[in-house]
Amino acid sequence: MSVKAKPERGPAGTITVDDLTRAIKNSIDRTGMKEEEARAMATHVLNFFGYSERIIDNVLEPEDRDAFYMLEDSGILTTEREETTLYDGREWRIHYWMFRKEKIYDLAEAERAKEEAEAGQTIYDDVPEDFWATRRVKPAEEPK
Repeated sequence: MSVKAKPERGPAGTITVDDLTRAIKNSIDRTGMKEEEARAMATHVLNFFGYSERIIDNVLEPEDRDAFYMLEDSGILTTEREETTLYDGREWRIHYWMFRKEKIYDLAEAERAKEEAEAGQTIYDDVPEDFWATRRVKPAEEPK
C-alpha cells in the first residue's frame, strides 16, 4: 500500500495562487471555468489580502465586493463583524473578510484528484482496438 503525502502548502499555511486557483475552478463552475479566469480571480483576491489573515470590507469597491460575495457563496471566503463603541457613545461595526483555509485546501485537493483521475483514464486511450482483440483469451470448450 502506498501512502500519498499531502502537496506542499505555502509557508505557515499561507494560501498560494495555485491553491486558490484550483479551489475557485472547482467551486464556482464545475463545468469548466477557464484556468486563466480562475488564476486572474485568485491573483486579484490575494492582492487584497497580501500576508494578512483578514481584510477590512471598506477597502473593496462594489465590483470587488460582488466577487467576494460570490466566493463566500462557494465557501472560499467568510465574513466577521466587530463592534466597538465610539467616544460619543455610538456603536460602530467593522466588517472583515477572511479565507476559509480548510475549505480552500479541500477544494484544491479535489481538483488535483480529479486531474490525476483524468490523467489515469487516458493510459489506455492510445491502445488500438485490434490489440485488445488479439489478447482476449477464448474460453475453454466444455468436454463432451
